[in-house]
Amino acid sequence: MNSTTEPQVCEEWRDGSEGSVFHLAHILLFLGFMGGSGFYGLLYLFTFLTLGFFCAALWAWSLLCTTAAFLWSFALFGVCLGQALHVAYRLRSVSFGKEFQELYSCLFKRLGVSLTHFGKIVSCCDAEIHSISKDHCFAIEGKTPIDKLSVLLSGRIRVTVNGEFLHYIYPFQFLDSPEWDSLRPSEEGVFQVTLRADNPCRYVAWRRKKLYLLFAKHRYIAKIFALVVRNDIAEKLYSLNDKAFDSSGHRYDLRLPSYCHMPGTELEETDAFLQVPVQCERTA
Repeated sequence: MNSTTEPQVCEEWRDGSEGSVFHLAHILLFLGFMGGSGFYGLLYLFTFLTLGFFCAALWAWSLLCTTAAFLWSFALFGVCLGQALHVAYRLRSVSFGKEFQELYSCLFKRLGVSLTHFGKIVSCCDAEIHSISKDHCFAIEGKTPIDKLSVLLSGRIRVTVNGEFLHYIYPFQFLDSPEWDSLRPSEEGVFQVTLRADNPCRYVAWRRKKLYLLFAKHRYIAKIFALVVRNDIAEKLYSLNDKAFDSSGHRYDLRLPSYCHMPGTELEETDAFLQVPVQCERTA
């Protein structure tokens, strides 16, 4: 048998370590593989891999008979450097105006929405911000069609029904979340409340059809919007619940329609029958 095909036997171990550059390369590679997801995670990953493979190439260059190790290390260094520059360029290109940055921080960042997905959300509204002058209406009861979903960015909106005040809408709350959630994609409707600006306001709006097309392409974005819209509706219900009283001054829960639609005398009788005086005293 040819001796060149036989495995080489290590006759003796090499004295000393491989040097600090060799150890530094593997430390950097270890740190790099601990990177997370998202743009910043990828930038972290490829930055450390670039440094690690560069140190590995330097180590291989300093030794004899390590041409293959040097070429592989240098090639991987070039690939990782290219990826790091590409991610950095994409991260720089995903930038928004101040108001959209505040919208992302207040509404979407806490849910773990990436800048990439938020960029698709902003593109869906064409990155446009609309304004409402003081005492002008965003929607009029029984007249304005429900054809968009909007978030208030600045100012304050007063919500009324039949001239009676219901509640305020503050920045980074939806202007029309109940109306949006009440209709199916194929249905049409009009506002049942009037929304008037108490002071100059700015808001962002997504057209209904464009937003549903975005949902069809990206189910993750659809789930995020379902979550934030229904959370906004719950907050509005609780704010209304704090203002709801019966004829005797007792607060009752708007989430219980059988109580809400009872006349005052029937509500008092039902309250006495259920014998919940402690709850009445606490909520009075």
